[in-house]
Amino acid sequence: MTTGVRIEQDSLGSLAVPKSALWGIHTERAILNFPISGIQLGTHRHLVRALAFVKKAAALTNTELGLIPADIGHAIAAACDTVAAGDVDHAFPVDVIQGGAGTSTNMNANEVIANLALETLGHPRGSYDVVDPIGHVNKCQSTNDVYPTAVRLALVFALEDLLERLALLSAAFAERGLAFAAIPKVGRTQLQDAVPMTLGQEFTAFSVTLEEDQRRLSEAAALLLECSLGATAIGTGITADPMYVERIIDKLSAVSGVQLVRAHDFVEATWDTGAFMTFSGALKRTAIKLSKICSDLRLLSSGPQTGLAEIRLPPRQAGSSIMPGKVNPVIPEVVNQIAFFVAGADLTVTMAADNGQLQLNAFEPVIAHALLQSLSWLTNGTDVLRDLCVEGIEANEALLRSRARASTAQATALLPMLGYAVAADIAHKAVVSGHSVLDIAVAEGLLLPEQAAALMTA
Repeated sequence: MTTGVRIEQDSLGSLAVPKSALWGIHTERAILNFPISGIQLGTHRHLVRALAFVKKAAALTNTELGLIPADIGHAIAAACDTVAAGDVDHAFPVDVIQGGAGTSTNMNANEVIANLALETLGHPRGSYDVVDPIGHVNKCQSTNDVYPTAVRLALVFALEDLLERLALLSAAFAERGLAFAAIPKVGRTQLQDAVPMTLGQEFTAFSVTLEEDQRRLSEAAALLLECSLGATAIGTGITADPMYVERIIDKLSAVSGVQLVRAHDFVEATWDTGAFMTFSGALKRTAIKLSKICSDLRLLSSGPQTGLAEIRLPPRQAGSSIMPGKVNPVIPEVVNQIAFFVAGADLTVTMAADNGQLQLNAFEPVIAHALLQSLSWLTNGTDVLRDLCVEGIEANEALLRSRARASTAQATALLPMLGYAVAADIAHKAVVSGHSVLDIAVAEGLLLPEQAAALMTA
């Protein structure tokens, strides 16, 4: 044997694998076949963890049914715990973009877990006559039920992180809404002055919409809980013991801590990617809402001398290599870009779902990557937006009060008392004269000074 490598064999022949590698020949072939994105499977921590849970549930079930020896089953389960803990993420080098419907990912997991189990049992890596990646670790399974089940679990885990950050961001907007509750401003439609409102109302609305999206994401995620583990290759359960099929979903629920549901029809569930599309749509909705909020923050803070300048964002870095003193809204800008990516990822999921054929969708790897990357970026972006921007936003209160008093938008507040025609006439006079709507209404005896004051603080 060549120094530093071990020679492994599969149905295609033999191949050298680094002697220290936890993976084996199938993973090594995938490394050679898919130098695509440069993003390794191990970077998707939630997916690696989910794979470990699936494999542990299978090992425990197979051991209980006597389908694999107890010592091997227990060693596999212990290896799965090591993988789930994140201790060997470096041993998952397969590119996230791969052909084969996730087979390379499944085999990467099978080989790593087998070699960890071998070490537990006192055997060198690659001794597959003792613990076989396929015969033992993959017993009663197929990539076609393991991979989509793991992806679903991974998305549920990743969503927990995003929901936590969205809740914190929503609370931050709510706090700013409370702080700005008494500051009047002009509300705008189509970028034109419309009606009076408060800055607090504007920020509270940001909080409320993010609360709504937390609920929508959770609703979409509920569809991910239906999985096909036990279906094996195309949903017929071929090669799986019937008792394994009956027990595996409950076992995985216990191992993962996520209450999963067995798919009603395994054949349909093996090729159906509808839940991924629904979840992707919900992610896009959240991303676009965040982007809209960030665009509003950029617009409201524009200037500072010649823009709206109604709020001040925390300065985070110099904004130009040529314009001294310029500070850009870099935090909202980066969240905008995340939203653009998520929208594109949603289209990727749609196209991948559309192009699945017959009893299997071969393009679930790109679906998994698109969704997990979107979740990761949204989670990080939400955290950054709260911590580096929203919590430090200040109001330009003097300017807001001045504009609120001077704006013709105050004419709308006169409608109940004076009617549309009179209010429109006053608004026209205000534009021509430069005097405020309320001052003109008081001067013409149409409004008492105390009524004008009340309107300004309403």
